[in-house]
Amino acid sequence: MRDKYILTAESVTEGHPDKLCDTIADSVLDACLKGDSSAHVACEVLATAGKVLVAGEISAKVMPDIPSIVCRTIREAGYTGLDYEIEVITHDQSDDIAYAVREGVQTGAGDQGIMYGFACDETESYLPLPVILAHRLTRLLTNARKTGMIQGLRPDGKAQVSVEYNFDIPVRLASVVLSCQHDPEKDLDQLREELMDHVIQPALQELPPDGETEILINPSGRFVYGGFEADTGLTGRKLMVDTYGGLAPHGGGALSGKDATKVDRSGAYMARYIAKNIVSAGLADRCTVTLAYAIGKAEPVAVNVDTEGTGEYRDDVLEQAVQAVFDLTPAGMRHALGLDKPIFAQFCNYGHFTHPDAPWEQTDKAEVLCNACRIKEAGVSDR
Repeated sequence: MRDKYILTAESVTEGHPDKLCDTIADSVLDACLKGDSSAHVACEVLATAGKVLVAGEISAKVMPDIPSIVCRTIREAGYTGLDYEIEVITHDQSDDIAYAVREGVQTGAGDQGIMYGFACDETESYLPLPVILAHRLTRLLTNARKTGMIQGLRPDGKAQVSVEYNFDIPVRLASVVLSCQHDPEKDLDQLREELMDHVIQPALQELPPDGETEILINPSGRFVYGGFEADTGLTGRKLMVDTYGGLAPHGGGALSGKDATKVDRSGAYMARYIAKNIVSAGLADRCTVTLAYAIGKAEPVAVNVDTEGTGEYRDDVLEQAVQAVFDLTPAGMRHALGLDKPIFAQFCNYGHFTHPDAPWEQTDKAEVLCNACRIKEAGVSDR
C-alpha cells in the first residue's frame, strides 16, 4: 500500500472520431443481430475526411443497409451537412473459423485471447474514481451541446482526470484537462467560463477542485476542426476509455463490432460481471478476473481471480466458486448476458462498464457466489 500517488484516466465524447467508428461498428452489429440472432460479425471502420470504409467478416441471414447505418450514426453524433463517400467491403466468416465456432453441443471460442475484468469498492459503479469522473465530464459536455446549455459547441471532445491518493483513498483532484470542439466565432474566454460552470463543477462535485488543482480547458487554444475532418478514426483504438482507464490489465482485444463468439468481447464482459459480483457480495474490496481461451475450444484454458489480499476467502477458493456459478463457454456467456440481442451500440460510449442497465453490470449473482464460496471452503477444509 503506497502512501501517496496519482492515478489518471481519460474519456472521449461520442463525436470523437475513434468512438464514432466504434459506434458505427456496433450499430452494424445490432442491425445484423436484429435480423439474425446467430449472426457472426467482425466489423471494422476506418474514417477520414470525406471517406468512410466499413470492412470485415459478416455472416448473417439478413445483410443490413450499411451505408444508411453509417450516415444515420454520423448524423446522430452531431455531424450534419457533411457528405461522405462510403465504401463497404465485407465477406463471409472464414469456413475454418465458422467450423470451429459452429452451433451444436458446444460453441467454440472465435479466437484465442486473454480477457480481464475488474471491480473495486471505491465508487458506486465499482470503478476507480478517475474513470468515473472522466466519463462524467464528457457526458456533461455532450449534454451541454445537445441541450444548447452552451452555445457554439461541436461534437468532438475529450477529458482527462488525475486523482491523488493517500493509502488507497482518493483525497484530492490533482488535475483536469477538458478539450472540446467549438464554432469558429466562439469566444474562448467565454467558452472556458461556461465549461467551468456547466461541465467541470457539476461533474466533479464528488471530489471538487481545490486551490492547487490544475485545470486546463482547451489547452491547445482553438479547436474548430474535429471529427473525421481533422483526424482519422478507427475502431478499437480507445481500449482504455472503453474499460478501466489503464488502471487495470487489458488483454489487448477490442470490443466494438464483434458478436459474442468473439471472446475479446463476451469474455471481457463476463470477467467484469464476475468481478463486480465478487466485490458487490463483500467477498473482496478489489478483484481482477482473468479468462483465457483457445480458438475453437468452448471451455476457458485458464480462470484466475486476484483480490490483491482483500478477499474474504483465498483466491483459489474464489476461482472454484466462480467456475461453479458461471458458465464460461461462449454459448453460456452469450445466454447469461443476452449477447445475442441488438443491445451493443447503446453501451458503446462513455465506457462499457458505466451503464447500470447493461447486463454485465448486474449484481444478481452476489448471494450465489457467497454460498458457493462457503461450500468450496468447506470442501477444502475437509481434505
